[in-house]
Amino acid sequence: MVDKIERLKREKKAIILAHNYQRPEVQDIADFVGDSLELSLCAAQTEAKLIVFCGVKFMAETAAILNPDKKVLIPDGNALCPMAAMLPAEFVRFYRRKYPDAKVVLYINSLAEAKAHCDAVCTSANSAEIINMMDSETVLFGPDSNLACYARGFTDKKVVSIPAYGFCPVHKLFNREDIIRLKDANRDAEVLAHPECNPEIYEVADFVGSTSKMYREALVSNAKKFIVATETGLLHRMRKERSDAVFIPAYEEAVCVNMKLHTLEKIYLSLKNERYRINLPPKIMTQAREAVEFMLRARETLR
Repeated sequence: MVDKIERLKREKKAIILAHNYQRPEVQDIADFVGDSLELSLCAAQTEAKLIVFCGVKFMAETAAILNPDKKVLIPDGNALCPMAAMLPAEFVRFYRRKYPDAKVVLYINSLAEAKAHCDAVCTSANSAEIINMMDSETVLFGPDSNLACYARGFTDKKVVSIPAYGFCPVHKLFNREDIIRLKDANRDAEVLAHPECNPEIYEVADFVGSTSKMYREALVSNAKKFIVATETGLLHRMRKERSDAVFIPAYEEAVCVNMKLHTLEKIYLSLKNERYRINLPPKIMTQAREAVEFMLRARETLR
């Protein structure tokens, strides 16, 4: 199957992008593995004619937004994000009317239709920086209320969560007491946590950051043992790069079933039949692209 995928990839000048939460075998066959920001950048810069995006649908939508002249495929069309679904476009319009003087920053984990009504897109890696760039005292932020809470610690602006309790179901699974028990049993371990976790998890973590920041911390840290509070798929990449270290999931069942829908067989069929193409209305594409490109320009400014 791997050989068949590689052959089709060459024939069709395709590139395979995989999020850190994908199955190990999917990560291993991908041309690039990363978090939302890294994959957005890769999608914007690739010269490939065909992009196969192994992630949830909003990620593939972002790739399509940045590459309107290319085909973007998702191997399984049912790979949806529950958190993104918590903020449909009508919600954004409602909150804009309620806070007419506020700017809107949406997490990249949002639907394209919602992105079309925001001022800027951000990721978990740069949420506070993007919020601070807004020229309003109040910033509406969604759909993840935990990430909004985390960003509040790095800004003087009033950050209003839209909706009030948007969340990632996987990152809600982590329990503070369980992590403390794991830490007591592994005194030399460093605790890494994602900002989508509940704020109480930040209190017991040694490091809080996006999946890319967690990954880099694992590479540069002197620790030989890590307790990782995010979706378990990230541990595969960490273990590949740090064979000398031990990586312990903060919760064994922290699995995003939607991320795991993509398989080698589905990738092969997607490439072969060019199926499950991402198609967005031109108006949404144009409006959402402005918000995503704001983030990409901001990234260059903040370097």
